[in-house]
Amino acid sequence: MTELLPAAVQPVVGPVVQPVVRLRVPTHEDAYAWHRVFADPEVMEFFQGGPAELSVYHEFTARQRRHDAELGFCLWTLLDEDGEVIGFTGAQPWPHAWGPAGEVEIGWRLARSAWGKGYATAAARVTLERLRAAGVERVVAMVNTRNERSVAVTRRLGMTRAETYAIPGSGGQEGHCFRLDLTP
Repeated sequence: MTELLPAAVQPVVGPVVQPVVRLRVPTHEDAYAWHRVFADPEVMEFFQGGPAELSVYHEFTARQRRHDAELGFCLWTLLDEDGEVIGFTGAQPWPHAWGPAGEVEIGWRLARSAWGKGYATAAARVTLERLRAAGVERVVAMVNTRNERSVAVTRRLGMTRAETYAIPGSGGQEGHCFRLDLTP
């Protein structure tokens, strides 16, 4: 049985209650769910190359299991209230030679049906709690400059824009690097 990581109900923000989020270390079966959820061109709009082959998600979920075992954090599978996979949220070491190399990146990718419901922000807040507990002192979020929804999530998390990088192989697109200090 897969252990679900604890996640708190977020406080009321205005008239809207943020959703209860459930995170778990990705399973082998989650590769299939991620492949299905991320096959949507709208979901993949800001990721060069669009949807990936199933084998990419098998490797990706395996890498996240390794991160969790070795680091105490990863990109966790995000489940809705009914236990359905709606994406991932979590953190991992920045995986590229360009950009904030050597940093821990917080990130999220959700099914189109989960957008606008508060899942990304609620799950990212749980992620920040877990990162603090793991001793991570600072995180970054790399966000395509055109991705207004994810930029809004970084603002809700209290992150500040630091640098802007050219995204290799993207035809001239850029990504903002947002930072957040996790130390008290």
